[in-house]
Amino acid sequence: MIGWLRGELVARSPQGEVIVDVGGVGYRLTVSPALLAAVGDRSSQVELHVHTHVREDAIVLYGFATAEERRCFEALLGAHGVGPALALAVLSALRPPELVRAVLDEDLGALCIVPGVGRKTAARLVLDLRSRLELPEFAGDGVPGGHGAPSEARGEVRAALTELGYGPDEIRRALEGGESEGTVEELLRQALRELAGAR
Repeated sequence: MIGWLRGELVARSPQGEVIVDVGGVGYRLTVSPALLAAVGDRSSQVELHVHTHVREDAIVLYGFATAEERRCFEALLGAHGVGPALALAVLSALRPPELVRAVLDEDLGALCIVPGVGRKTAARLVLDLRSRLELPEFAGDGVPGGHGAPSEARGEVRAALTELGYGPDEIRRALEGGESEGTVEELLRQALRELAGAR
């Protein structure tokens, strides 16, 4: 079982794969689009936390920037109907603290920004992940402790911004940058101000 790798980046592909040379052995790993963009150029030194996924027909390595991301990925894989592709898509849209908050607050809107996740799937994820993400190791820095805006209001703002064409990263920054409490209208206005200032 491979849990962590450090080595030299040999190659990366637009399909989301990197090859890391560790002592003369090239390990091929699947990573998120965000990590693919962040690993640097060829010959860069990289360190990745690794999940080894074993199937009947293949053994696939998935790489993550932090141990917390890997633990969230593994928790997602334990949820009903979630495979590696969907788990990676969730973590591409929501960082671990945001995923934890969405599950604990039952914020279906946050999960619905993931491509392919509708409200039914989001509700099932909340149910399946609640016990898995309420573990001590997920209560680290950056995991909110219940003092954010009501999840329903945040969900409505997130849905409205999605309808207006904003992407997950822009929405995340807009919601993080403003006040955490208020009505849907107030939160939406302040999110739009944040977005206007960022462009």
